[in-house]
Amino acid sequence: MTQTATKTLRDSAAMRWIALLLLALAMFCAYIFMDILSPIKDLMQEQRGWDSQAFGTMQGAETFLNVFVFFLIFAGIILDKMGVRFTAVLSGAVMLVGGLIKFYAVSDNFIGSSLDTWFTNNLNYIPLFDELGVSPFYRGMPSSAKLAAVGFMIFGCGAEMAGITVSRGIVKWFKGRETALAMGSEMALARLGVATCMIFSPYFAKLGGEVHVDNSVKFGVVLLCIALIMFVTYFFMDKKLDSQTGEAEEKDDPFKIKDIGKILSSLGFWLVALLCVLYYSAIFPFQKYAVNMLQCNLTLTEADPNTFWGGPSVTIVQYIVMLMVAVCAFASNFSKKKGLKYGLMALAVVALVVYCYMGYMRGTAETIFAVFPLLAVAITPILGNYVDHKGKAASMLMIGSILLVLCHLTFAFILPMCKGSAVGGTVVAYVTILVLGASFSLVPAALWPSVPKLVDEKIIGSAYALIFWIQNIGLWLFPLLIGKVLTATNPEGVAAHDLNYTWALVMLAALGVAALLIGIYLKAVDKKKHLGLEEPNIKEG
Repeated sequence: MTQTATKTLRDSAAMRWIALLLLALAMFCAYIFMDILSPIKDLMQEQRGWDSQAFGTMQGAETFLNVFVFFLIFAGIILDKMGVRFTAVLSGAVMLVGGLIKFYAVSDNFIGSSLDTWFTNNLNYIPLFDELGVSPFYRGMPSSAKLAAVGFMIFGCGAEMAGITVSRGIVKWFKGRETALAMGSEMALARLGVATCMIFSPYFAKLGGEVHVDNSVKFGVVLLCIALIMFVTYFFMDKKLDSQTGEAEEKDDPFKIKDIGKILSSLGFWLVALLCVLYYSAIFPFQKYAVNMLQCNLTLTEADPNTFWGGPSVTIVQYIVMLMVAVCAFASNFSKKKGLKYGLMALAVVALVVYCYMGYMRGTAETIFAVFPLLAVAITPILGNYVDHKGKAASMLMIGSILLVLCHLTFAFILPMCKGSAVGGTVVAYVTILVLGASFSLVPAALWPSVPKLVDEKIIGSAYALIFWIQNIGLWLFPLLIGKVLTATNPEGVAAHDLNYTWALVMLAALGVAALLIGIYLKAVDKKKHLGLEEPNIKEG
């Protein structure tokens, strides 16, 4: 019996981690494509005429179908009915289709085409959606932005489907083993996609000395092809595993309409769901504008292209240094030998300082913001372990919200005061971005493990589906709102590097204040109703 069991792929540590690597790499590629245009917002305005409203409307389109056509719920049903393998490949294919449409929309071939004419003359009024003020298009929106929004909607469906599928796949392969470590590792690798995007998107857009914004999206499409290949490879590994175990694919209980009443009657659920949408709405939409915000508030002198700091090779070198920071910081959490642990931490700190210096010398905002996920990668395992063994989840949610408010207010009022001082502004930017990354770790580490304490075990899947749907409302709305606020608070025709971001950042800080108030109330409810949010997940002794 034991001999037979050890022959399955799941019982081989190497095969388990290969399966995880396939899934994590696919999500890494998807995360890069999500923000592929974010570091080149200024170039999109110069090359394609996308002002802040057009850019924000296109970015918000990613989650439009998930929110208003309830595709997120359909994705859960597809996963339940068809299993992990089919849904993984389907999500990869859907992402690729959406990516190809977006690529064509921003390419030179689209300009002057029959589709260009059609999108210029159509989709200027969408019945009902326009009346409700939620249309993904508007009259006067550039035709390329309209078609890009269509592609991004399709990509968003695939990306959301991939997210829930990858989680199911990890549980299947790691159940009863290193599940928490596996999920943390997948999240860490996926977040590195943000930094990768920030570094390489402008690199490809400016490759060869001329600006071609479609090159950035082309880079993203190639990565989506790789993601699909990863999912197809996983398909055969997973099929082999089932043939060895003789088991059918594990299926969760499907999302049931009657579950909604049970979930919505829970005050704790509502507080966590609202905290989730408020917090993530102040983070992910901000990522799409962060590079341009830094361009408008920092005094940067881009390095001479004829020097090392301005040449193409520095991009590769800086990326390698970034990987050193991430790998050393992440690995230090799992080293049992103190000497090795602190050695890795020291190496990570040194590499981080080198990375920041390189970003300053290059004089580009995107390389400065790319530091954002590095501290999150380093401390996510620490925070998760703390919540598991010590608890204090509600308190951590409050601390994360406070840090979020402080960071956005710093960007709004302190960073502009440093304009004119290249060193001072860069230091303030780096510190604030790193702290924001820490906040980004605090909240998820405390938020997601709290949900099982608030709803019945049989409807946890349904509860997560509802939370993700509510979260997607914010991820659709706030990129659009940021764009509208920028348009309303800046003179018409203002240059892309001269925008005033103050009121947009104040709006995001207000989300943090609301999240903090909900966190305080949640802690009071926890104390009164004994929900267990402040208690550790692992009961010792």
